[in-house]
Amino acid sequence: MILLRWSVAQKFILKHRFSNSSLKRWRNEVQNAEWNNFVEVRNTFSSADWVNGQIVFNASGNKYRIIATVLFAEKTVYIEQVLTHEEYNQGSWKKKN
Repeated sequence: MILLRWSVAQKFILKHRFSNSSLKRWRNEVQNAEWNNFVEVRNTFSSADWVNGQIVFNASGNKYRIIATVLFAEKTVYIEQVLTHEEYNQGSWKKKN
């Protein structure tokens, strides 16, 4: 898959340094994937959820959430937001996307 907007994750890493290795592992998994549908995403990331037309990925043992738009036909993943688990639970991210 082509991963776009990695800069969103980089900004998050600057604020949450311990997220660096887990987010880079996620990035490598995504870039090596060739998903055609959400079922295939779940084969790679079993905890991924489809929420409001986007896919929410858990990272670092559920400490962080990556919210992404996946365009399967274009083989492209757009990172919309990276949040801590607490920020995600507040729900304000749903209004931004």
